[in-house]
Amino acid sequence: MDFELRAAKAKWEKEQKEKKERARKRLEQEKKAREEAAKRQEALEAAQRIRRMEESAAALAAAEQEQEDLEAGDGIIYHRVFKALSIVGKGDKIRLPPSSFEQLSSQSAIDKGPMFFEVSAVYQPSRSSPASSSSTNLEENGESSKTRLTHAGVLEFTAEEGFVELPPHVWRNAGFTDPEYLSSSSHTGTPEARVRYVRLPKGTYAKLQPEGRDFADVINHKAVLETELRQHASLTQGDLLTVQHGGIDYGLRVLELKPQSNISVLETDLEVDVVGPGETGASPQSRLTPLILGKAESGLVEEGKYTYYRFTIDSQAEKGIEAGTLDVLVHLEVENKGGSDADADLYVSAHPLLFPTKHQHQWSSHDMGSKVICMTASPSTGTVTNAVNAGGYSVGVFGFQGNTSFRLWVEAKAIESRGIQGQRLGSSAGDKEAVGSSSQSVQPDDGFSLCQNCKQLIPARTFMLHEAYCRRHNFACQHPGCGVVLRKGDKDKHAHCPKCGLGLTGDELPKHMKVFHERLKCECGVELEMEAMVEHRATTCPKRLVSCRFCGDMVQAGAPADNVRDKLKGLTQHESECGARTADCDVCGRAIMLKEMDIHRAAAHEGGQSMNRGPDPSFARQGMLAQEQQPLPANRPVGAFSNENVSESPVSAATIDVQVECPICLVKFGGADREQQLNTHLDDEHFSTQLPTAMDLDSLPSTAPAMSEPIIPAPIIPAPSNSLRSLTVSCPICGMAVHSERDLSQHIDLVH
Repeated sequence: MDFELRAAKAKWEKEQKEKKERARKRLEQEKKAREEAAKRQEALEAAQRIRRMEESAAALAAAEQEQEDLEAGDGIIYHRVFKALSIVGKGDKIRLPPSSFEQLSSQSAIDKGPMFFEVSAVYQPSRSSPASSSSTNLEENGESSKTRLTHAGVLEFTAEEGFVELPPHVWRNAGFTDPEYLSSSSHTGTPEARVRYVRLPKGTYAKLQPEGRDFADVINHKAVLETELRQHASLTQGDLLTVQHGGIDYGLRVLELKPQSNISVLETDLEVDVVGPGETGASPQSRLTPLILGKAESGLVEEGKYTYYRFTIDSQAEKGIEAGTLDVLVHLEVENKGGSDADADLYVSAHPLLFPTKHQHQWSSHDMGSKVICMTASPSTGTVTNAVNAGGYSVGVFGFQGNTSFRLWVEAKAIESRGIQGQRLGSSAGDKEAVGSSSQSVQPDDGFSLCQNCKQLIPARTFMLHEAYCRRHNFACQHPGCGVVLRKGDKDKHAHCPKCGLGLTGDELPKHMKVFHERLKCECGVELEMEAMVEHRATTCPKRLVSCRFCGDMVQAGAPADNVRDKLKGLTQHESECGARTADCDVCGRAIMLKEMDIHRAAAHEGGQSMNRGPDPSFARQGMLAQEQQPLPANRPVGAFSNENVSESPVSAATIDVQVECPICLVKFGGADREQQLNTHLDDEHFSTQLPTAMDLDSLPSTAPAMSEPIIPAPIIPAPSNSLRSLTVSCPICGMAVHSERDLSQHIDLVH
């Protein structure tokens, strides 16, 4: 009985213990569940708080960005992200899609003047979304862009929707070529650019720093910078400005701008300072090594490459050269350390041609071994292009064969003490004397006899002895025009070029054939021999470098001018376009085209210095000497011409009904634009036939096609039939009075 009671008690205690354990576990689970629920609630509330804070921050950032865009755009908001494309071009003008024009015009952005945009590369992973998604308004998703940015103008609104086309200047300065961008994930996808409309103030000051010392080689810094800035609409502090001159690119860093770090360069006078290059320049050495007269420089030139030097002739030396008492000698001594067959050629040019080559130069020497170029006051070719004047000159040493070591020096030597002359390949001083003696009609004088072998006058008392010795030991070349007398042992060494007949030695003939008769290919596609190529590059090549008479920069000449008047004035295509710019007249302040400034001064101000000279090869060198000998001045205005002060007098009511007559067919034109109608009528009806160029008029060779119609005789301009117009302008040539400057221009074209 006791046993059963104890068993029942143990069972009951066990059941109670299990109930307590289950109750405890249930309580613990409920407690844990309550704690987890509380944690989830707290996390949810925290996430909601964070989301609300992010939304608030995003809204605040969007409001700030909108306010910033509103202030930057002066009331116009335009901020978009496009897919970026790099295009070929100069300057900083970008292309936007047509939708951008609609968005900007709807906000009257066109009425505010030139449009400027802030451009920067977007640093973010590429997204696989349609092209249109990248051109939507800036999303408020916290995406960040690099602070590297630049500014640009707009060229046209013809880009594909969703894309922006950037020229190299904008592409580089917007950060697309930075190492950070190239190493980021943005580079793996389609590049994106952020474009924002901004307003920029007109610039007043800019400080530029060349990246290398080679920018000092440029002669006319002002003209070069004006030409480059004319293709830009804006400048940004920190930008790298690439200036091209003479086929070479020079980099200049924008260090400082005023009145702010981003400026407009349109229709403003910009003062520019160019400071010295930094210590970490990309090209610390100048491409033109300076030469001091009388001091030799040693160097090494590789085969097929050029090494350049420069020297200056001052005005005192120029006087001696003009007087015929002084010559300039350029010596090249080949040391042949690079091999027994190593040789180099020598080319010299006058500035503004900085880098003479086999295609373009003014003096050259191709002798075997050491050589000398004698630059005299009397040009050997009969042209003024080889005249020696005060100014800068460049020397190019070309590695003809092998790696050549050389010594180069320039000296100004009095003619009385000069014992050496410049030579062409294959000729020598003895050869020239022999040729000269054979080309003249030698008449024996009393007491002298003419040797039939060497064509020299020999005293009669020794004539028999000389003739016997001369015929036994000497050989006279029978080639037409040669007549050189050589030792019979040297007979086999004497040869003549099969093409030009020049007398040479056997060693010189291969080089002569390669240098003078191997055809060279010009940039324009023409293939000519060297001498013809030099003439082509100096006169007719559309890609030749010329010094513009209006901007002063070295630019490509281009094709002949399209305008008939410009052709008659001898203007190149670039000069025709560059001369169409306007500048204020120094006397009356009117805005006159540069190429018409001489007619305006002659008609309105009784003469004045002409800006439209005929094509003179020496004109490019005028004004260069002072700029070469002096450092670049500070605080010098560089920039586009300003037309802000030009004011035209209003047309009076009494002259609105005045009609003008065509001086050829007497057709009348009326209205406020009567003179423009007359000018268009003359160009379309009477000047449509191709007229002869200035070269044709001078009876010089010309490639212009022959005229199919005879030139209409120039009629005399009839007297005016309207008393309201007075004869106030006189022709500076014949004195005939006409009504206006436009009539004077027509009178000169038709009569003179």
